[in-house]
Amino acid sequence: MSSSRFRVTPQEQLKEIRRGVVEIISEDELLKKLQSSYESNQPLIVKLGMDPSRPDIHLGHTVVIQKLKLLQEFGHEVHFLIGDFTAQIGDPTGRNKVRQQLTKEEVKKNAKTYQDQIFKILDPEKTRIDYNSHWLHSVDLSQFLQILMMSTVGQVLARDDFSERLSKEQPIFLHEFMYPILQGYDSVVMKADIEFGGTDQKFNLLMGRHLQKCFNISPQSLIILPLLEGLDGVNKMSKSLDNYIALTDSAKDIFGKIMSISDSLMLKYYDLLSSKPTFLIEKIKNGLADGSLHPMMAKKELAEELVDRYHGLGVGAKEKKLFEELFSKKSLTTQLPVVEFACDEQSRLNLVSLLVEKGFVRSRSEARRLLQQRAVRVDGEVVTDEWFLCKKGQTYVLRAGKLTLLKISVI
Repeated sequence: MSSSRFRVTPQEQLKEIRRGVVEIISEDELLKKLQSSYESNQPLIVKLGMDPSRPDIHLGHTVVIQKLKLLQEFGHEVHFLIGDFTAQIGDPTGRNKVRQQLTKEEVKKNAKTYQDQIFKILDPEKTRIDYNSHWLHSVDLSQFLQILMMSTVGQVLARDDFSERLSKEQPIFLHEFMYPILQGYDSVVMKADIEFGGTDQKFNLLMGRHLQKCFNISPQSLIILPLLEGLDGVNKMSKSLDNYIALTDSAKDIFGKIMSISDSLMLKYYDLLSSKPTFLIEKIKNGLADGSLHPMMAKKELAEELVDRYHGLGVGAKEKKLFEELFSKKSLTTQLPVVEFACDEQSRLNLVSLLVEKGFVRSRSEARRLLQQRAVRVDGEVVTDEWFLCKKGQTYVLRAGKLTLLKISVI
C-alpha cells in the first residue's frame, strides 16, 4: 500500500470534516470511502454544484467551499460544478413562487465571475470546473423520460417547499419539478463520491443518491452544512437582505464587517469560516469561556485571517492596525475624509444619501438598516433618523457601524 498522496489518516480526515457539519449521510459510509481511498491511494470525487443566478459569492457560500478546500488538501479530487443549464430553470428551494428565468447571456456572465472567485479559495491546479450544460443539453426526450421514470410525483411533492405551496394553493410549475431530478442526474454523470451542500439543499442532494442507486452507481455520501447568518445575526447571509460580506469586498470592509458581528455569532463564524485546526478553535472558545481571552481580540484574529485569505498575506495585519488606531484606541489622529455641506443657519442632511454616495454602503436599504439597528453615530451619539439637523459652522464626526468615519463640515 502506498499512502504518498494522503498524509492524513481517514479518522483524522473525518474529524476535521465533521467540524461545523449539521449532518453526514452516512458517517459510517463516508469513513469506509475515506478508508478505501487511503488504502488504494485513489482520490474521491468531491462535488459542489452552484447555479450562477447572481454574480457575487459571499462568505455564506464559502462555508461549503472551505470544506472543499479541506478535502483538496487531504488529496481528494474537487469538482466544482457550475449549473449553467439548471440556472435557467431556477432552484425552487426556499421559494414561495416561481423564480424569474435568466437569459443565457446572464448565466454566462455570472458563471465567469464564479470561476474567478472560487480560486480565491480553491487551488486552480487541483480543481476541475464542470458545466452541467455539457451533458444536459445532449439528453434527448427518450433518455429524459427514462430518468423521470425513476422518481414519483409523491417523492417530489414531499419536499417542504412544494408541499407548503400546494397547501396554500400556490402554483407549482412542471419545470420546477424537474430541477431536483436534473441536479441529481449531475451526480450520476459525475460519479460523485461525496457531495456538499447547505441544509436548504438536502432534498436535492438526496435525489442525487437516489438516482445513482437507480443507475447502479455507488451512492454519494452527503455532507450537509448549516446556513450562515449574516451581519444582522438573524437572517441567513443574503444579497437581498444587505447583510452579507462579499469575496470582492475591500480589505477594509471585510475587516470592519467582521468586527461588527456579535460575540455569539463570532463563535459560529470561527467554526464555519476559519481554517484553523479544531484544537486551536477549541482553545479560543475555552479562553473566551474562562475570561482569559477578550472577545475583541478573538474577533480581530478572525478578521485578520479572512482579510489575508481574500487580499493576501499581511493585509489583515495592516487593517488590524488601522482599525485599532481608529476605534480601539479611540484616536482620530488619522486623516479622515471630509464632506462639506452648505446650508443656512441650520438645515437637515440626509445621512442615507450621504452613505450611499460616498460608497460606504451599497444601497439605501442597507443604510436604513444601519440606522434602525442604532449602528450610526454622530459625535458619539446614536442617530436613527435619516435626516440629521446640522448647524452652520459646525464639524461633525460620522461613524457607520464599525466600518467608516468621516467629518461633515457645515459651511
